[in-house]
Amino acid sequence: MSLHLTDVTLTYPDGDSRLTALDGVTLEVPGGSITAVVGPSGSGKSSLLAVAATLIAPDRGTVAVDGTTTTGMTRADLAGLRRQKIGIVFQQPNLLPSLTAAEQLQVMARIDGRPPAKARARAMELLDAVGLADRAGRRPHQLSGGQRQRVNIARALMNDPTVLLVDEPTSALDHERGAAVVDLITRLTHRQAAATVLVTHDRAHLTAVDRVAEMHDGRLRLPSAAR
Repeated sequence: MSLHLTDVTLTYPDGDSRLTALDGVTLEVPGGSITAVVGPSGSGKSSLLAVAATLIAPDRGTVAVDGTTTTGMTRADLAGLRRQKIGIVFQQPNLLPSLTAAEQLQVMARIDGRPPAKARARAMELLDAVGLADRAGRRPHQLSGGQRQRVNIARALMNDPTVLLVDEPTSALDHERGAAVVDLITRLTHRQAAATVLVTHDRAHLTAVDRVAEMHDGRLRLPSAAR
């Protein structure tokens, strides 16, 4: 299980020219490890996640998810890969207001065709893992911000992804709740053996991650020991 980006370059139209969002980025994240990517706004962190999630195809370079190279795949194939191999924790939980915590997770399994009984069992297992088994029947408005983010994390793990991509999970949380969420992501990464990329601007909660990479002007700088 791994995520591997090789010499990835991504540009966007900018008037008569193009703006470089990612400039020759190479990153390998082994299964069971977490790489945090830090950097200022506009440095390319969100673009990195979008390419890793196969939501945007790079201009150049390759993306490989669990040994599968995505170059040349159709939209349908990419959607299937995301559904089966990639979990995405968005910055905002975006939970469906009418669904309970357990139902938020079960929807993901139904999309993938999992039998309802198995989906319910998996949902409860994950809610227990994030400390919310006793709130499985609560709707989003009945949960705190930290609890909604934990449901968001559990939902991303519902289909046992090999790659977990996390976008600014602490941005709306206070220091204590932010630290708890990052600790939870770290523990679940090891437990699920996922290859995890955590994008954040906040360095205060990164003591438990495996390594920290810095992004500036579309270029990724890894710690010297990881090169």
